[in-house]
Amino acid sequence: MIKYMPKKEAKVKGKKMKEEVREKKLKEKVEKERKEEVKKFARYPVESRDERIKEWIPKTNLGKRVLNGEFKTIDDVLKSGELILEPEIVDYLVPDLKNEVIYIGGSPGKGGGIRRTATKRTVRMHKSGRRFKLTSVIVVGNENGIVGIAKASAREHRNALEKALDQAKTKVIRVKTGCGSWECGCGGKHSIPFKASARIGSVEVVLYPAPKGVGVVASTAAKKILKLAGIKDIWVKTRGQTDTRGNLAFTTFEALKNLNRAKGDL
Repeated sequence: MIKYMPKKEAKVKGKKMKEEVREKKLKEKVEKERKEEVKKFARYPVESRDERIKEWIPKTNLGKRVLNGEFKTIDDVLKSGELILEPEIVDYLVPDLKNEVIYIGGSPGKGGGIRRTATKRTVRMHKSGRRFKLTSVIVVGNENGIVGIAKASAREHRNALEKALDQAKTKVIRVKTGCGSWECGCGGKHSIPFKASARIGSVEVVLYPAPKGVGVVASTAAKKILKLAGIKDIWVKTRGQTDTRGNLAFTTFEALKNLNRAKGDL
């Protein structure tokens, strides 16, 4: 026997189905726009970087000295101990600088799990309603020993990414590279010269030198930092709540910074 649904129930069911389809399409549209925005932002085009440098008017004493030609390379600036306050200084001295977004955010997936996003959204309740804040983490580097990382927050997705990028450029460091593995001993600069470690919160990262051909044995977040630093072979051991990608990224950067605390030049 064929059972017919009452008209009222059919109408209600039809409305629900339409609403679900509409919500699904809206979510897909928002996610698509966000992905396109991240792709566009992923790397500065050469033309826009050159335009930025042409329009740059230094505001700090260091910026004026760099423009006058007192500092030829970024290493000269880092050795002098001067504080970099303008991202254009790094753009000017490191033309081949690249950047990567660390996906610290996440939204619940359809069948459970997490769909990773470029920004982490936090909500604060106010008298007038909810106040949203977006936080992003960006790593910059030239894949030749220069690397920097920063975290920034803003009310809009794009602004948070741009803010983090500018701050990451002002926090660049020179990473010591070498061949500290007893299995290799080639004397090249494909790995790190010795073991280094760091800890932030519950996350602990230990870096071990590796022989040629091993590659970067690390999680996605740590791998992005190490590759931009110019390290080709390394073993990474982690402990603690490594699901917090922000802490993991900053701990990895801190471990690289600890390589410079050794005495003498390598």
